[in-house]
Amino acid sequence: MRSNTKNLTLAAMFLAMGVALPFLTGQIPQIGSMLLPMHIPVFLCAFLCSWQYSACMAFVLPLLRSLVFSRPNMYPEAISIAFELATYALIAGYIYRRSKRQSVWAVYKALIISMVAGRVIRCAVQMLLLGIKGSPISVAGVFTGVVITGIPGIIIQLLLIPAVMAAIDKYKANKKA
Repeated sequence: MRSNTKNLTLAAMFLAMGVALPFLTGQIPQIGSMLLPMHIPVFLCAFLCSWQYSACMAFVLPLLRSLVFSRPNMYPEAISIAFELATYALIAGYIYRRSKRQSVWAVYKALIISMVAGRVIRCAVQMLLLGIKGSPISVAGVFTGVVITGIPGIIIQLLLIPAVMAAIDKYKANKKA
């Protein structure tokens, strides 16, 4: 019971963080879409909570932001981002938990694999949604919007998230000692 309460509390905290962080970068939409502020709490939740909690939180996050703040636009952005973030949480959490040692290298492995899978899923969902709407689909345009534009955010994630996880691990080790 305590683990469920802890996971639920952490997931709610990361959801709130995911709602708030885009305000730091959202004043200039080009920067916000490049820094990917909603991704950071999703990955941290995936590493600190069970995959079920983090995947649910990740799926709800962009939809909630779209409903409350109209950013990102619900169709097709928020819907495709919901699938992308849920994929990140599901895969990153699963790979990290299944690692022999939950180390910084396990974090990197989980991050990289989930980033690739999440972006593939987002591209597929966005192309599907645009196709249903009858909009012209440009694979290069979708790829550029999803992958190339986000490179600064990807770099920040690859630097920040392992550092945060290492600090948490160090804190836990000192707490036990």
